[in-house]
Amino acid sequence: MSANQDQDPAANRKRGATAEKVSALGKSETPVKPSRKVKNKAKKNTPAKKPSAPSAPKQKAAPAPAPPNGAGAPPPRPNLEKFVQLDIEAIADNMAQLVDQARKALAAAIGGVNPDEARSELAANVADATKTLGAVAEYWLSKPERAAVAQADLYKGLSEIWRQTLRRYGGEDVAPIVPSDRADKRFSGPEWNENPFFDWLRQSYLLASRWAGDMVESAEGLDPQTKARAVFYTRLISSAISPSNFVPTNPELLRATMDAKGENLVRGLKMLAEDISAGGGVLKIRQSADQKFELGVDMANTPGKVIWRNDVMELIQYEPTTAEVYARPLLITPPWINKFYVLDLNPEKSFVRWAVEQGFTVFIISWVNPDETKATKGFEAYMHEGVLTALDVIEKATGERKVTAAGYCVGGTLLALTLAYMAATGDDRIDSVTLFATQVDFSDAGDLQIFVDEARLAALDESMARTGYLEGYKMANAFNMLRPNELIWNYVVNNYMKGVEPAAFDLLYWNSDSTRIPRANHSFYLRSCYLENRLARGEMVIDDVRLNLRQVKAPVFEIATKEDHIAPAQSVFRGARFFGGDVTFVLGGSGHIAGIINPPSKDKYQYWTGGPAKGSFEEWIKKAKETKGSWWPHWLGWVTAQAPKKVPARQPGGGKLKIICDAPGEYVRVRG
Repeated sequence: MSANQDQDPAANRKRGATAEKVSALGKSETPVKPSRKVKNKAKKNTPAKKPSAPSAPKQKAAPAPAPPNGAGAPPPRPNLEKFVQLDIEAIADNMAQLVDQARKALAAAIGGVNPDEARSELAANVADATKTLGAVAEYWLSKPERAAVAQADLYKGLSEIWRQTLRRYGGEDVAPIVPSDRADKRFSGPEWNENPFFDWLRQSYLLASRWAGDMVESAEGLDPQTKARAVFYTRLISSAISPSNFVPTNPELLRATMDAKGENLVRGLKMLAEDISAGGGVLKIRQSADQKFELGVDMANTPGKVIWRNDVMELIQYEPTTAEVYARPLLITPPWINKFYVLDLNPEKSFVRWAVEQGFTVFIISWVNPDETKATKGFEAYMHEGVLTALDVIEKATGERKVTAAGYCVGGTLLALTLAYMAATGDDRIDSVTLFATQVDFSDAGDLQIFVDEARLAALDESMARTGYLEGYKMANAFNMLRPNELIWNYVVNNYMKGVEPAAFDLLYWNSDSTRIPRANHSFYLRSCYLENRLARGEMVIDDVRLNLRQVKAPVFEIATKEDHIAPAQSVFRGARFFGGDVTFVLGGSGHIAGIINPPSKDKYQYWTGGPAKGSFEEWIKKAKETKGSWWPHWLGWVTAQAPKKVPARQPGGGKLKIICDAPGEYVRVRG
């Protein structure tokens, strides 16, 4: 209940009565007649004079015919039939054509886009957004009373905010209808609360945004995929129209612009032009001061050597820091959506360096940043020329046939299907496996699933057919759109409006250092995993071999993270039950990156242990034991107990392989 409702009981009673009348509208059997009708009725007692001329008489509205039951005419209702029967498909198609025609007109003016190009991905996205939100609109407009009540709720909330604002202008100290949220950095400036006008803007925006979100959540009859996309588009639009994103409606930007006499906007426009140029005509928002980092010096600087290179990967072996090492080597398969050095950011946040210090001989795959010549390199190539080739090279370098392997995100998915392939072909070289935030069951695959349907895949396939790969910025943009306030508009405001260069931040530098993905690889991943979920269904075929995770008997350590929206913990938990051997499931704190890259020295977050992934995820959580700090030492105990034997430390290549170059290698330096 709002503060002004508490302080004014009379007004509250009046509003309550009014609300009852509004809610009763459309339900009353007999409408209340306006007062002028009473006057007209009274005039009937007096004989009317005959008009002198019949010209231009005032026409009275014809009375509505009485219903057969004689109960009186029903109240008039808005005619929404036309809206209910909207052809959403046609509107979506026209919106898509509108976008493409605008692009072609712009291309004719400044060049850069082929005017004969088929429907763009942007146009496909606009069409999908129109159809998705159109489905929500159809639900509300199918029953006018439902839409009227929803609109009345919005109007009531906005009216309360306006009355509260007027009282503030009158000098009263009134609590806000929509309190400030300290977690929302967009409105952290004092003017958003102290100035009645900006407070009114803030409250009205937040109330309307929440109302729109509730409209989507309350819409019934939508399939889960459509509702998830509707939530996404609503959040995206809501973020874009925030008053914090515009100079006239953001008090901090207004003050900064006045103080700098507009110089901030000049600096911002300069950075905007630079970022568009850096993106090859597409805006590539800078999130970190890139020039302050150098690979091999500030980042990815754990000493090692590249000991193998082929078309899809470089294999790095790291130099030992202990006199003895575990006999069984560790092979890490990172994702190729970003670069491997998320696992070697700097000495304080490096899983690679920490594993070396614990006595492992660590190998890691550095995937190629592909060009058009790698267009046909799919999952099969990444399995054979990546993981399986790495196993061959490790045996040459160390003499050890058995390894323990770890995979992260899509690298873990590749490792899982490689394990199933090896099990089917009798290859037992991977002795145990660790999966970081990895999905093998994509039935509820998280926020990225909203980007995958037949229409989007068709548009994406058409785009990749022209280049041979997925542009790195497109995948980066997809991740950014999942958190638009933090990863898009925060930088738009600070960079291009305040004119402030972003600070140096290693994780955001890595995040912006995107890679291209071969057409065959990305198409297979999206269709076979996200769209058709073939691995979990036992329908995935690689090299004419049907893959079955039940055949994987090697012990598995599966770590999910509590706040992960890319590989949700529930999805990882469900996937852990597909393996045929012993599975240890662990839940870490934080999200997809911070929850995995959580070194013990930082003493941050926590993790939960509770044995295998049995029963429901909620039941597992209730019984799990929480431990403060990093999960890395717990994993260390698990993996070393399997193969505790140690041998003298090994140097990269083992004297049997030619050293190609120093770590982090050359592939990682190729910009996307």
